[in-house]
Amino acid sequence: MFYETVKLAFQAILRNALRSFLTLLGVVIGVGAVIAMVTIGKGTTARVEAEMEKLGSNLLFVRPGQFGPGRATAEAQPFDARDIEALRSQLRNVRAVAPVSRSMATVVLGSQSRSVTVIGTDNAYFITQDLGLQRGRRFLEGEIRGGQAVCLIGETVRGELFGSTDPLGRRIRVNKVSCEVIGLLEEKGETGFGRDQDDVVIMPMRTYQRRIAGNTDIGTIYVSASQKDLTPRVQADIEWLLRERRNISPGEEDDFAVADMQQIAATQTQTTSILTVLLGAVAGVSLLVGGIGIMNIMLVSVTERTREIGIRLAIGAKESQVLMQFLVEAVVLSLIGGVIGVLLGLSLAGLAVQAMDIPFILDVQIVVVAFLFSALVGIIFGYFPARRAAHLNPIDALRHE
Repeated sequence: MFYETVKLAFQAILRNALRSFLTLLGVVIGVGAVIAMVTIGKGTTARVEAEMEKLGSNLLFVRPGQFGPGRATAEAQPFDARDIEALRSQLRNVRAVAPVSRSMATVVLGSQSRSVTVIGTDNAYFITQDLGLQRGRRFLEGEIRGGQAVCLIGETVRGELFGSTDPLGRRIRVNKVSCEVIGLLEEKGETGFGRDQDDVVIMPMRTYQRRIAGNTDIGTIYVSASQKDLTPRVQADIEWLLRERRNISPGEEDDFAVADMQQIAATQTQTTSILTVLLGAVAGVSLLVGGIGIMNIMLVSVTERTREIGIRLAIGAKESQVLMQFLVEAVVLSLIGGVIGVLLGLSLAGLAVQAMDIPFILDVQIVVVAFLFSALVGIIFGYFPARRAAHLNPIDALRHE
């Protein structure tokens, strides 16, 4: 009996193939959008986590000022070289402490020029970032102390300015500073946020302060803990030491911020997860729209087939059988839309992750939920038209033209 009911449902759907396709289009778009959005969102989250992992789970960022709504940073005292020395001499369980200041500057070689990120730091920076060299060398101690005009460049800067020629020993102009290239950084590629990590020039901190920034301020301090599980202890030691150095009384708020890479990663992944849920919810609305379309077309179908329904009721068909016939028809229609939607969503997600260069992470649970939700849409929105068909008066139905 059920087989015959399903067979009749397919016959009714194929009888008006174009109308049926347009009806299930809403379900197709809804299911496809939900699966595509969630898959892309999970891939983006995984990409962010991977990028954060590259920076090291044991890395701490120390910045002057507090960050957040209602917290001013302009009045916070910047760090200086004495703070770096204090952290290096008094902190335990750390691999390296690196001063970092950065700004945008114009780099010129002959007729070629481009705007790049210029970083002032010392050799500890390469340890905190696990950053190696393709060729050349790091800074000499004399170059760091004397503020010599030397620099290391990223792969993007090399490609744009030097092309296929060797940059080592050549001089480039960073703003108004003539700087000798002593090293080529290993290639790191783009971050998960699209920033090119190879479009950079690194020079000694004192050189940067004197000839680029024009002050002795240090914008950020990178601290790399010796082990991942020691990061909280190192963070507490940094906060205690800086509060003492900056004469912050007990009970007063810090005028600096210490950010753990794990905390930053958790915040970023939480943000992408929330966006994924919101996008999935918005896409799910189209499923409801598709359900309304199914209900509308089933009501039309009941009206068109009133005489057929009357004949079935007149020859002994039960109301439950008529109800089941139209309900199955609505569910089959929505399930076909669900299958097509799943295939469409996975295809769109596959294309998107390739274009965005993020991992493809298939969430089987969301695929199953989206498919079952499409069936639920068919049941909910198909019930009212099916009930209306089942409760038709046979005599009135037979008289219908």
